[in-house]
Amino acid sequence: MAGTTSRGSRGSKGSGTGGRGGKDGIAAARRAEVRLPPLVAYEGEELEPDGDYDGVRFEAVDLSDQSGPGARFMDCALDGCALDRTELTRSRFIDSVLTGVRGVGTDLSGASLRDVEIVDARLGGVQLHGAVLERVLVRGGKVDYLNLRKARLKDVVFEGCVLSEPDFGGAHLVRVEFRDCVLKRADFSAVRMESVDLRTVAELDIARGVEQLAGAVISPSQLMELAPAFAARIGVRVEA
Repeated sequence: MAGTTSRGSRGSKGSGTGGRGGKDGIAAARRAEVRLPPLVAYEGEELEPDGDYDGVRFEAVDLSDQSGPGARFMDCALDGCALDRTELTRSRFIDSVLTGVRGVGTDLSGASLRDVEIVDARLGGVQLHGAVLERVLVRGGKVDYLNLRKARLKDVVFEGCVLSEPDFGGAHLVRVEFRDCVLKRADFSAVRMESVDLRTVAELDIARGVEQLAGAVISPSQLMELAPAFAARIGVRVEA
């Protein structure tokens, strides 16, 4: 384990366009603000490859083991849906809200998420490698083994959620905020960061890639707790 830090204080909730970022010298993320139009209930049986879903509400729909690669979801709501092993590679989610979705092995590799809110999700083994996330809010819930290798994240906020063993290897993070959330055994190998805010992470546990934090901002207490890991990476021995 490269380093573990924790803090008890909670950060303030501000919009991504406020002065917070300017005052502390780090650009704040622009938060997703989704306003859905009136929606129609989903009445289909199976997702379709390259399907086009516009203004649809999927309520408590079991989408397990279904396949819809290349599908487009615009102005959609997914409420309490099961996504076990659902294949949505190269899919697009635009101006959509996913609330209480659950599942293991959901495949969203190469997907595009823009102006999306994901609330109280319970997911495991989600494949988002090579995906593009822009103006995405992940609030509450728990995601285990999140695969974001070589993904691009811009204006993304993780808020009040638990990420267990997330893999950011080779990803590019721009204006990403981790607010009041838990990061357990995170992998930041070969990651590139620009204006990444880790200061209010409740628990920061970095398994790999602590040396890749250039471009991130951490708190003084986090620096003290990560100091042994930083020293070890540059070959410095610390002895009393």
